[in-house]
Amino acid sequence: MKLIALLLAFSLISVAQNYTARRTSEQGVAVIHLADAAKGVEVSVVPSLGNRASEMKVHGKNILYFPVSDLAELQKKPNLSGVPFLAPWANRLDEESFWANGKKYSFNMTLGNVRGPVPIHGLLANSDLWDLVEVGADRKSAHVTSRLQFWKHPDLMAQWPFAHEYEMTYRLADGELEVKVTVKNLSTKSMPIALGFHPYYRIPDVPRDRWIANIPARKIAITDSRLVATGEFKPFDLPNPTPLLGHPLDTGFADLVHDDQGRAHFSIEAEGKKVETIYGPKYPVAVVYSPPAPAGQTVNFICFEPMTGITNAINLYQQGKYPELQTVAPGATWTESFWIRASGI
Repeated sequence: MKLIALLLAFSLISVAQNYTARRTSEQGVAVIHLADAAKGVEVSVVPSLGNRASEMKVHGKNILYFPVSDLAELQKKPNLSGVPFLAPWANRLDEESFWANGKKYSFNMTLGNVRGPVPIHGLLANSDLWDLVEVGADRKSAHVTSRLQFWKHPDLMAQWPFAHEYEMTYRLADGELEVKVTVKNLSTKSMPIALGFHPYYRIPDVPRDRWIANIPARKIAITDSRLVATGEFKPFDLPNPTPLLGHPLDTGFADLVHDDQGRAHFSIEAEGKKVETIYGPKYPVAVVYSPPAPAGQTVNFICFEPMTGITNAINLYQQGKYPELQTVAPGATWTESFWIRASGI
């Protein structure tokens, strides 16, 4: 009986130690590492770089496109890679202003934190304003939670005058990464929810021209010459699954096909390998970005971007062209997740 008890205790310890969460420093930059030893998955999160996930290694192979080895240099010259968070609006607006609750708010372009004349990617993609809330692991998962108190920063409030805060949790469980974001509206007015993510995915060791994409959508958003959505749609007219060879994309998709849990499954596959991302129901739109490679170069990524609305949703809502805009009431919270997993790697 003592032997059985000892073996049982050892088994429980092993299960508990399967998941780990640890803090490290790389080139002087704080990094949180989550690991699932049983599934061979490791995730790295950089809070000071927009709380971005930079790696999701599956058996040592990174399924996120992150072609940077020096994090300190990236902080000096930021670009998009890994899993950037786009808020308080995602992707493009049609002017240097936005509408909310029937009122027009113009950006202060002299502050330098809005990219114009077609404002894109919000204010937080490279923000160093995230504070760690919790890093931990137990028998079921490893996780890190961070918070950004938007209302504390005048240069942010000057552009988006709604007091609010974000809480984001990366949770690794059974080889799958959940990315959960919660928005709390601390202001006295309803706030538009127009956020999204811009994850860069790759199939390690396989050129992109061999990848096949699954895009579970029924409609494509029509855009103008600036790639700003007009509020009109056309039927999905791509082959599905979609070979990426010969099909460059910077396209918004809507009317997503959902499973019985209300989730939409996007994926790339090649040579028996699969990288999949799954959207919760409050991400009803996806922008898929797979640009053509410059002459003489290769581009080995695709972005399946979970979005709360089509590009320019907040201004299209004011124009009566996009009634599906999501909002969060004063004192209320909004929350949703998407998931990333891989097989055959």
